[in-house]
Amino acid sequence: MDLGTIVGLAVGFAMVVLGIILGGVGIGPYLSPDSVVIVILGSFGALMVANPLSRMLGVTKYIKHVFSVTSWNEGEIITQLVAFSDRARKEGLLALEDTIDQVQDEFMRKGIQLVVDGSDPDIIKGILYADLNQLEVRHEVGANIMADWATIAPAFGMIGTLVGLIAMLGNIGGDASAIGRGMQTALVTTLYGSFLANLVFIPFKIKLQDRHRDEMRVREIVIEGILSIQSGDNPRILQEKLVSFLPPDQRQAVRQEAEVG
Repeated sequence: MDLGTIVGLAVGFAMVVLGIILGGVGIGPYLSPDSVVIVILGSFGALMVANPLSRMLGVTKYIKHVFSVTSWNEGEIITQLVAFSDRARKEGLLALEDTIDQVQDEFMRKGIQLVVDGSDPDIIKGILYADLNQLEVRHEVGANIMADWATIAPAFGMIGTLVGLIAMLGNIGGDASAIGRGMQTALVTTLYGSFLANLVFIPFKIKLQDRHRDEMRVREIVIEGILSIQSGDNPRILQEKLVSFLPPDQRQAVRQEAEVG
């Protein structure tokens, strides 16, 4: 569970509520079920128009990804690839066949299997990058949904504003309370649309993009390692290639962990 996401949402929501309370009118005027219906359900309906139904029914998996943290442990991956390289240099590429079942990551396991099978380097590179490209497309879908939602929600807030203004104008000279309700809907709906866009949907999009960058970096490390093993690079050279993907403050620890004899 991503504690930062949970705390951030809680803090953002709490600060808005605190601002409302400090305003002196209480929470009541800001609670509007009709505004919720217009902004949330209305914007979701617009997204269903723009996307296949199967994609929208699976939108919860993208939201779940925002709240979950995957520990990629790049240091362990680099150590494993360097160990494979060392063994391949000493015993030959076929010696890696015994270690394939020990590889938990499916992407790395596929690459090692291609190397053991004696596939051409260009073929290995093409297959792995095809997988990488499809991964990027899948990740882009989730981020785009959140970006679209962040655009559509405030627009439905404006629709709610128009609905409220029409109701207000229709009651001018009549029921004063109806005029007040119309004005409330007009303003609160705009508030809800902006609130959801800026506290939820835009941050969710940014978080999904961040998750994407983390996984892409790990996949790039694996591809570089697989191709270097296939070409017979010195394990020490491979180690330096792979640690270059990491932030400088993490490199020395990984070098020590992946030290080859």
